[in-house]
Amino acid sequence: MNRKQGRVAAATAAALSVVLAGCSSGNNTAAGSDGPVTIEMWGWGETQYTQPIVDKFNSTHTDIKLKYVKQADDTSTAANVRNAVAAGKGVPCLVQNWGGAEVPSLAAEGLLADVTEYVEPYVEKGVFNKAAPAGAQAGGKYYGVPSGSQPSFMLINRAVYDKYGVDVPKTWDDVITAGKTLKKHGVYVMNMAGEDPSTLVGLVQQAGGSWYGIDGDSWKVDFLSPESLKAADVVQQLVDNDLVANQTYMDKPALIKYFDSGKMVSLVTQVWQLGAYEIDYKKSLGDWQAIDLPQFSDATQFTTMAHGAAELIPKGCEHLKEAVEASVWKMTSKDAINASYNSQTKSYSWPGAIPDPSPWVDSAVPSKLFGTHKSETKEVILKSVKAGRDSWVVGPNYTGVFAELQDQWAQVAAKKITVREALEHMQKFTVDDLKSKNINVES
Repeated sequence: MNRKQGRVAAATAAALSVVLAGCSSGNNTAAGSDGPVTIEMWGWGETQYTQPIVDKFNSTHTDIKLKYVKQADDTSTAANVRNAVAAGKGVPCLVQNWGGAEVPSLAAEGLLADVTEYVEPYVEKGVFNKAAPAGAQAGGKYYGVPSGSQPSFMLINRAVYDKYGVDVPKTWDDVITAGKTLKKHGVYVMNMAGEDPSTLVGLVQQAGGSWYGIDGDSWKVDFLSPESLKAADVVQQLVDNDLVANQTYMDKPALIKYFDSGKMVSLVTQVWQLGAYEIDYKKSLGDWQAIDLPQFSDATQFTTMAHGAAELIPKGCEHLKEAVEASVWKMTSKDAINASYNSQTKSYSWPGAIPDPSPWVDSAVPSKLFGTHKSETKEVILKSVKAGRDSWVVGPNYTGVFAELQDQWAQVAAKKITVREALEHMQKFTVDDLKSKNINVES
């Protein structure tokens, strides 16, 4: 960060309370006459899945070695990293991005190292897809290695669509039109759980918007941008016309049974969910079709939301260059992706950072879920990857803001307030909350 952004960092760090917990006693050892640099990597993924990747790296590299130190879970990982950075010792060089963590807020907290000079050459070489780098950046600098995202697309119960003569939607206006026809037959076009505002968040991202931004030494907040209001209009029409179900995600068995019933026939999804659908669906197995993510009617190019993440590099890592090299290999090399193969699921970890994941797409497509439409799924996934864009910035108080948004969303779903009223509330709430934490903000 520059000096102005440093003031944001200082203010944010002062505002955040952290509970420090014990960390690993391991260390990142330097190369010398007796051996290579050892890069310690922290995460909570099961060793049986992570160790093969580590072993493959170590068997193909002589100057750098990886050591995986398994943490209990994402919460303890976060606490242990904060503990290590504060103590200035025992700091790992690579850390799995824990739940809810985002590079801008963690960089502002002072937890991450600036590795721009080591990451940028890889970006310039084109080893990452276009959307991936944004997830590792804050203020134009890199604080980790891009890990990318999963491609987004839509699943529809094509059997039900065909039964009622409903056209496959290409735009969000088409989704609304389809919903009005399906409603006559007691079928909802989508599901919007009252506790989950991800539909709105995703639409804002697809429109190219973001509720946060950085301007010099201040955070910018704009919940009422044209992109946000465009997304709000789609949601409002779906709600006003009673086109969406409100099945909760809190009761998964009931939710899956409902999705499988044919009473809800469209959902935005990602690759990682497909295997579970094939296992869980009984009645509708073979009825589903993957289609391109519907677009806004005024879109000038096909776009999908692709907000990515990063493998974090904490401040205090003694071998930044080597840490970046090892992480880039894990995210982008054919050897690393192949080493991630899971014999139980017969699939690979999705290579979300690379420009062309086509060699690994077939294993991500279940054999029975799509019936006669299976062959089309690969093209849908690859088109989504190519169209992925990431404009989304997460601010330093987003955890609390999201909780407030969930409350507002529940009221939207219950028709107690409009989406615009919810966004107006969130604008004031977010700005006031940042000011209460003594963080510079403009709106």
